[in-house]
Amino acid sequence: MSSPRTARSANMERMHALRRSTMNHLVPLVAIVGYLLYKGASSLNLAFFIHVPAPVGEPGGGMVNAILGSFAILSLASVIGIPVGIAAGVYLAEYGRGQTLGHLVRFTADVLNGVPSIVMGIAAYSLIVATQHHFSGFAGSIALAIMMVPTITRTTEEMLATVPHAVREAALGLGIPKWRTVLSISLRTASPGIITGCMLAFARVAGETAPLLFTAFGNQFTSFDMTQPIAALPLQIYVYAVSPYDEWHRLAWAGALVLIAMIMGAVTLVRIFSNRGELQGGH
Repeated sequence: MSSPRTARSANMERMHALRRSTMNHLVPLVAIVGYLLYKGASSLNLAFFIHVPAPVGEPGGGMVNAILGSFAILSLASVIGIPVGIAAGVYLAEYGRGQTLGHLVRFTADVLNGVPSIVMGIAAYSLIVATQHHFSGFAGSIALAIMMVPTITRTTEEMLATVPHAVREAALGLGIPKWRTVLSISLRTASPGIITGCMLAFARVAGETAPLLFTAFGNQFTSFDMTQPIAALPLQIYVYAVSPYDEWHRLAWAGALVLIAMIMGAVTLVRIFSNRGELQGGH
């Protein structure tokens, strides 16, 4: 048996290791956010959020079209990708254990997780844009939704695996159908982790540019027509960053700051609500 002093030393070592790991993750994040604040904060003003891009050579302008376009594309991508990902995760955790189809779905999700985003964009271009003969926001949403599905699927499966089997058995023993047990007990209990996985998937695709270059393509005006080319914040940042104009470089830094602030804000809000209990599952 280990002495209390030995156990206390082991706990202290684990705490120090956890603290070092946390610092190693925080330092790059703080450095990136700090540099974005340094380069982009001075370019943020009211015009940035209410005006469309100005013509080449003219000062001013904003990115309201790109901000609203990103909101539209990401909203549609979430509506498509989140239900599909959760449904696939439920199947793997509750119905697909030991089955050939379950192994195939799990293998497909793992492969898609490692596929480069530009490949997703080319696939969406071949399947949708080339078929319709024009770019569209819908094609961009499909590409991003496909990228969200594997992360949500694997997270949902892992979270459902943490639900005790005794809880399921108790519900089934009371005569509750399995589908109702999954919806009312398993998913409810695992909902905080599943929601966190959905937000991680959302954060991953929110800053993707390559898929949108082949699908949404971009637009210099404010538009919500998902059947036509539509602006997006990552696209606008890319166009401004590769341009030779200092004014556009300044706006690109401001756009990057707004983009990362949107992602961090969404994830932070979900974590706050989850910790306070609004998104807690069953007890």
